[in-house]
Amino acid sequence: MKKVIFFAAVLFLSAAGICSAEETLLLDDFEVTVSGGAEGTVDFGAGNGSAIKVIGATDVKNSGKQSLKVDYDAVAGGYMFIARGSGLDAKNAAWPVKPSDIKWEEYSAISFYLYGSDSKKMIAFDIKDNGAEIWRFLVEDNFKGWKKVVCSFDKFMVRDDWQPQDADNNLNLDFPIKIFQFEPLPESKGTLYFDTVELIKK
Repeated sequence: MKKVIFFAAVLFLSAAGICSAEETLLLDDFEVTVSGGAEGTVDFGAGNGSAIKVIGATDVKNSGKQSLKVDYDAVAGGYMFIARGSGLDAKNAAWPVKPSDIKWEEYSAISFYLYGSDSKKMIAFDIKDNGAEIWRFLVEDNFKGWKKVVCSFDKFMVRDDWQPQDADNNLNLDFPIKIFQFEPLPESKGTLYFDTVELIKK
């Protein structure tokens, strides 16, 4: 009887593990040689007095061999961005999985891991939809160490301070999503680490 119970427990735990594995789809884990510019693997930049440095970090990571390390100085009136996806100026910044290959109707949220410094500052997480419209989710850096940040699609708000010239501005989140990007908001300064961007099933 004990053997039966043991094997039943093993089967249950195995099934639970399979279900858990099927709940997410890995979009990106930054396992690339991080570089910027036209041939870069990450599209990043800053302006109007803000400054940014983006590298791969092997000493602080959530999964894989490295995370994305961002040293930043976000000043009033300035801006910055750190982006990965399709159609960016950096030609090699695409995700390992193509947006067109994803069954977006099966997912309700996008998540990423953030290594916080408890700075109490805000970080914008933006996504660009199929109509080139940018949507925003705000996160407060109010913790230390790694934390999974879950961004439900129905909690994103249309970015109202700026939109690309080719955005359709239809106020509808149109799939597939093509790009995600991070932006530490002014006024703040420090170091952040990002890792393991995933889609979460409904």
